[in-house]
Amino acid sequence: MPPKKNKGASTKTEQKKKDKIIEDKTFGLKNKKGSKQQKFVKHVNQQVKAGGDPNARRIEQQRLEEKKKKEEEKRKREEMDSLFKPVVIQNKVGKGADPKSVLCAFFKQGLCHKGDRCKFSHDLAIERKGEKRSLYSDVREEDMANDTMDKWDEDKLKEVVEKKHGAGNKQKTKTDIVCKHFVQAIEEKKYGWFWSCPNGGTNCMYRHALPPGFVLKSEQKKMDAQAEQISIEDLVEKERAALGSKVTRVTLETFLAWKKRKKEEKIKKMKANKDSRQRDFKSGKCLGVSGREVFEFQPEMVGADDDEADEVTYEHSDDEAEKVEIRGISDAMFVPEEVDSSGTQASNERLKSMNHDENDKLSEAAGGEVVTNGVTKDEVATDVPVDEDLFTEDLDDLDAELEGLDV
Repeated sequence: MPPKKNKGASTKTEQKKKDKIIEDKTFGLKNKKGSKQQKFVKHVNQQVKAGGDPNARRIEQQRLEEKKKKEEEKRKREEMDSLFKPVVIQNKVGKGADPKSVLCAFFKQGLCHKGDRCKFSHDLAIERKGEKRSLYSDVREEDMANDTMDKWDEDKLKEVVEKKHGAGNKQKTKTDIVCKHFVQAIEEKKYGWFWSCPNGGTNCMYRHALPPGFVLKSEQKKMDAQAEQISIEDLVEKERAALGSKVTRVTLETFLAWKKRKKEEKIKKMKANKDSRQRDFKSGKCLGVSGREVFEFQPEMVGADDDEADEVTYEHSDDEAEKVEIRGISDAMFVPEEVDSSGTQASNERLKSMNHDENDKLSEAAGGEVVTNGVTKDEVATDVPVDEDLFTEDLDDLDAELEGLDV
């Protein structure tokens, strides 16, 4: 058997390489007291040690994103405070009084950034400590009213449920069914110290306790976001590796052969289905048979008409058949064989007519008569016969109309 691989030696070798890289990059900076140098040394250590660990890189990236998000929110808040700066009046401290016994008004508004250097107190409960307790108000009720579910985590929720419903659950009938109103109130963040079950309050027969393994939706979203997600490239490579080596490589030739085989299988399947439907149709089973398939299965039904319909047979004469000329269409039909000059060339008579028109205009301007083909215009007008009956048709009724006219 071959000797086993010494994994420890490789790990030590990698660690030595990392230490060597850190020593080279931080040479002469480890003993310096400056904060910038120490931050640089720390950053180099983290970068080199977590360089090959994807989980460490992901956690570091997430931490940087959260830090950047907090800084952006802080910058926006400070910008809004500078734009809409409220007027804050600090309470005056009496002579001889301790300023630390007075709450900082700027801190109460979230505007004081002095921290411990501020001479006033930054304890919000200092006003309650200094004032007298009222006999008509309970401080615990005020604390419970301000302690809403939005500020709780999963442990706090379990603690509140145990305090509020622990004793009642022990006295009820033993059942493992959790009240749906209770779960709905928790999911919708309506649960609190003053929540009462709609199903009878404390008399509800179902359990008011968190079921085993219960996780809030907000917590589940954070867990899903932090879960390691595989990229599409890694998924493809993983699936390809799972196929093994005894597979056919996809090329153009194999794809065409596969496509041809699938096409033949499809044709055979369609033909088998058609034959099956044809057998069913002949046996009287018409369910699932289309009208087109009916005529395909019985071609004699195509020419069959109703008895009441008129049958007309049209016959073509031989003369019409002789006049028809059938010509095939080819590329040679679109090649020009001769030039068609009709409508694009002027006639030879256009010059003669133009000369006659010019002569007529000259004769008319000189006071002569226009002669057309040796005949003047007056002669042409006298030679035209006039039908006189056109002007005497209505003369008979003209006298009667004149008599009836009032002048």
